[in-house]
Formats: sequence, C-alpha cells, structure tokens
Amino acid sequence: MLRAVLAKHMNTSVISRAQPQTPSLFTVLARWHFDLWLGLLLIALSVLGLFVLYSASGHSMPTVISQAERLLLGFAVMVIAAQAPPEFYRAAAPWLYGVGLVLLLLVPVLGDHAKGAQRWLDLKVIRFQPSELMKLAMPMAVAAYLHTRPLPPRMWAILVTLAIIGVPTLLIAIQPDLGTGMLVLAAGILALYFGGIGFRWILLAMVGAAASAPLLWLKLHDYQRNRVLTFLDPERDPLGAGYHITQSKIAIGSGGLFGKGWLLGTQAKLDFLPESHTDFIFAVYSEELGLFGVAALLGLYIAIVGRGLYIALRGQDSFQRLLAGSLAMTFFVYVFINMGMVIGLLPVVGVPLPLVSFGGTSAVTLLAGFGMLMSVYTHRKLLTN
Repeated sequence: MLRAVLAKHMNTSVISRAQPQTPSLFTVLARWHFDLWLGLLLIALSVLGLFVLYSASGHSMPTVISQAERLLLGFAVMVIAAQAPPEFYRAAAPWLYGVGLVLLLLVPVLGDHAKGAQRWLDLKVIRFQPSELMKLAMPMAVAAYLHTRPLPPRMWAILVTLAIIGVPTLLIAIQPDLGTGMLVLAAGILALYFGGIGFRWILLAMVGAAASAPLLWLKLHDYQRNRVLTFLDPERDPLGAGYHITQSKIAIGSGGLFGKGWLLGTQAKLDFLPESHTDFIFAVYSEELGLFGVAALLGLYIAIVGRGLYIALRGQDSFQRLLAGSLAMTFFVYVFINMGMVIGLLPVVGVPLPLVSFGGTSAVTLLAGFGMLMSVYTHRKLLTN
C-alpha cells in the first residue's frame, strides 16, 4: 500500500515537473527590465494628465489623441532605454555630450527662428531642439566624469565639472531658452551635489550668483526683464505682462478645497487663462479639483521622485548612483518650477508640468530618463564578498 502511494506521488511529481510553467508577471517584467512600481506611477500620472488636458484644451479630442500618441512613443523609448545596461550609458556619456554640444553650437548658425527665439534645428529628416538632448547628456556626462575620480570631488574636479555644466547651459540661455537652461543646469548641479560637494562650495556659488545678478540683469532680453518685474509686482501691469499670473491665481483660488468639478472650470473655458493646456495647465487642474486634488497630484509626483531616489540608493557604483539621483531630482525640479511660476512664487520661464502639459518632446525626454533609471535598478548584479 505504501509503495503504491509513493509510486503515485512520484508519477504525479514527474508529470508536474514536465508541465511547462507559466511565467509570472514579475518574471516577464524582469526580462524586459521594467520596474513595475515606477511604471505604474508613470502610467497613472500620464492617464491623469490626459483627463486634465481634455478639459484644459476645450474638450478637444484631437489634442488628447495627439498627446496620447506622444506618450506611447515616450513609453516605448523608456522600455528601449531600460534594455541597455548602465555600463553602456557610462561609455556613451562623453559621445552624447559631445554631439549635443556640437548641435548647440550649430543652432545660432542654422537654427530656425520662432517667436523671437532660435532653438530648433531642421535636419530635413527630423526637426528637434538640441537642448532636449542635453537634458539627458548632462547628468550622464557629469556622473561619468566623477565616477573615475575620488569622491567627494576635489577642487580641480569641481572646476572641470562646472565647466562641463556651464558651457551648454550658456549656449541654451542665449537662444534664448531660460527654462530649459535652468533644467540642464539643475541636472548637472544635482549630479555634482550627490557626488558629495562640500557646503562651502554651495555657499560660494550662492555668493557668486548674488554678485553676478546685476551683470545678468543687463544681459536679459526685454521680455525676460518684464517677467522678473512682473514676478516682483504682478499688479504693475495687470492687463499686460501680469495678465497670465493674475488669471492663474484667480483660477487656483476659485478652486477652493474640492474644486468646481472636472470639466466645470471657467477660467480656461472662457479664455481668461492663456496657455491653459501647456504651461498653465496646473491652474486648470487646481480650479477643477481643488486643494485635495492638488494634494493627490503632489503625492503622485513625490512617489515617483521617491522611487527614483530609492533606485539611486540601490546603484552599485558611483556612476549609477549619481545618474539615478540626478534624474530623479531633476524631475522634481520640473514640478517645482512649473508649480512655482503658476502660483506666483517664481518668474514665468516656460517649463511644462511633466507628463501633464501638452507637448511631446519634453515627455519623450523625461520617459527616456526613467528608462535609464529602470536600467540601473533591473541590471543589478549579485555582489559576492
């Protein structure tokens, strides 16, 4: 009897082992180097952005469909970027930085003029902004440079890093594109900060920025000076330079705690709020969903940044940690600058609300950066003692 039971059990075990195992979702995602939690957060934010865009664009389905197509392209780029190991990005960093720098140098010579700025290169096959490429090349280049040097960096390494950061930032600023220049600058400075730069260097930079403020003021264009003056006193020209920020504050304040309801906002619908589906879409969101809706959106952004910083902590060398930390915190800078300018805490500089504002180039660039984050997390190797 016992022999029969054992034989039956063994036969069942053999049959079970012979049956093909269905791979789990986590196994499939691991094969594609896709981080589930970061991916879900980004998808949730993108879907929320499409709902907000539908209202902000005046219920324009073509606009929503166009944005959805761009987001799908961005997620495809993210998955592709996640397949390459971090070693690939470390080796490619100086080449990508060099190509980006050459393209930025070509912009003043061959770039297209639009709305008083010269930011685009038309290569017949593709028309793009080289500054978007530098958003990725900058943290890669700084992280790759500091990776080969002792950390915290010494004075000479800091000076070289500042030169790496400063040259493209200056080229972008003179296009002029102050918003993108600030993001590129932040990406490089954050990588340097995570490298362990001392507090005295931060203090020295603050003093230097304050001392150079008069010179920078003289170099600003007239419209940029108006933006700074409007930031300091929005009521000085309420129907001119101060119109955007005044209407934005009205929209945000009228939302109250719970908002007027989705599709029920009036500032954008009645065309009081300019650029309602791009730079000022946060004002539309605040008016319709109120303070609690804003808290939920902020929570989503914080969760994404937190996941990015967690991935940075799990990096296995200095390049991975500096790159991941810089990419995660640059995403936070996007959010901070956009929300800050919409509520009047910062001058208007034309930075979109990430993955919510209408715009394809910025979304694709951001998602490509998140693909690099996934690469850092999913290509980890087992370290032995």
